Amino acid sequence: MTNTITPLNAFADNYIWCISNIQQKQAVVVDPGDAQVVLAYLDKHGYELVAILVTHHHYDHTNGISELLQSYPNIPIYGNHKSHYKGITSKLTEGDCIEVLGQEFQMLAIPGHTLDHVAFYDHHNQQLFCGDTLFLAGCGRVFEGTHEQMHQSLQKIMALPKHVKAYPAHEYSLANLKFARAVEPDNEDIKQAINHIRIKRQQELPSLPTTLGEEALINPFLRCHEPSVIEAAKQKAQEPLAHPAAVFGTLREWKNQF
Repeated sequence: MTNTITPLNAFADNYIWCISNIQQKQAVVVDPGDAQVVLAYLDKHGYELVAILVTHHHYDHTNGISELLQSYPNIPIYGNHKSHYKGITSKLTEGDCIEVLGQEFQMLAIPGHTLDHVAFYDHHNQQLFCGDTLFLAGCGRVFEGTHEQMHQSLQKIMALPKHVKAYPAHEYSLANLKFARAVEPDNEDIKQAINHIRIKRQQELPSLPTTLGEEALINPFLRCHEPSVIEAAKQKAQEPLAHPAAVFGTLREWKNQF
């Protein structure tokens, strides 16, 4: 049984990822901030919504759920048992596994962007729905956690196999790559990624998913151990940075103002 993963565009730059099975005519959505986008897609393809996955509580990831439940009232809503979003019906803790549309996903706690942030990881199919923690060439802002937490969460993600496809929830890729180039102006992988993704965006194609192997080459927030990144962060901070988490924190504050 083969599922299809489709990005549904929402708001200015959100992706609501839809996992669907054409044989079963069923679908699952991740972080549905906008119900109308989801309902239109389901109606167009004749799919029944059978579950919702929630990575964190922010409104642009949860705002459409109540309206979706009007049409699909008994479906499970999977998320962190500590979620600030009160609509979670199937509450998960670190390492819990769920099965949707024949795929098994493990919940990984990845706090930092928010304290309740999680990812859903399918080891068999090498897929990771990572919300606002990891982006192509970037990472989410640290709103509720600490820089240390966010750095650890990204390291946790990067401990997964390099072939894993990551499905972030926003189309921030070109802006992120512009910052990555500022950090590492001589990084040829970043230059190639900019050219490749610029073409995709000109064709109105999503830049995502990305792979963890690609991110290891182009994402400054995952390269805090690299001499070139350490030096750039040290120059920005105007002080020595003792460990990778300190480098990460400097990069994150730099990006906030970039």
